[in-house]
Amino acid sequence: MQEPVIDQPAPPPAQGEEEHPSLALVNSAIALPGGHTVDLLGTPAQTNHWLTQRGLAPVDAGMREMCATQLRSLREQIRSLFAARAEGLPALPAAVAAVNDAMTRVPTAPLLRWDDKTGPYRTAPHPTTAIVDLALATLAADAADLLTSPDAERLTACGSPPCTRYLLRHGRRQWCSTRCGDRARAARAYARRGTSR
Repeated sequence: MQEPVIDQPAPPPAQGEEEHPSLALVNSAIALPGGHTVDLLGTPAQTNHWLTQRGLAPVDAGMREMCATQLRSLREQIRSLFAARAEGLPALPAAVAAVNDAMTRVPTAPLLRWDDKTGPYRTAPHPTTAIVDLALATLAADAADLLTSPDAERLTACGSPPCTRYLLRHGRRQWCSTRCGDRARAARAYARRGTSR
């Protein structure tokens, strides 16, 4: 069982996160050595902060748990698609459906509502719901763009267990951060010393 880490600073962005917010979304759940995890979307306030940092929500959006849950759910579906693409496996139909649903859920016109006393009227969805739906659509569209672009060939999982982050490979780089690269090199050196005894 993984233990959450409360005040762990987020690692630096992995290669490609700044160009692709969907990659940053997938990397917002971070596995650390010792079975610890960091979830940058763990609470509604953290979710609001994460979205605000990427220009996907205003500071005062007032996220609710339902909104954070929707974002965490999309994160897992996109993670599944990235894993399938990186490993050359078929995508789960449910993950494809979730991304397509997120891309098409943003209303383009005021919705029809019906009040039993006053009758039908048109209105925009709840402001927070509209913000979340737009953020979900933006992230899903970015994931679809990444998966269908030439950059998809460079999509790979970090090569340093237990890290679960993804990156766009650049040159020979196979780790999401210097920290993961150092950890992998130290593990190899330790293994070499152990076999030479």
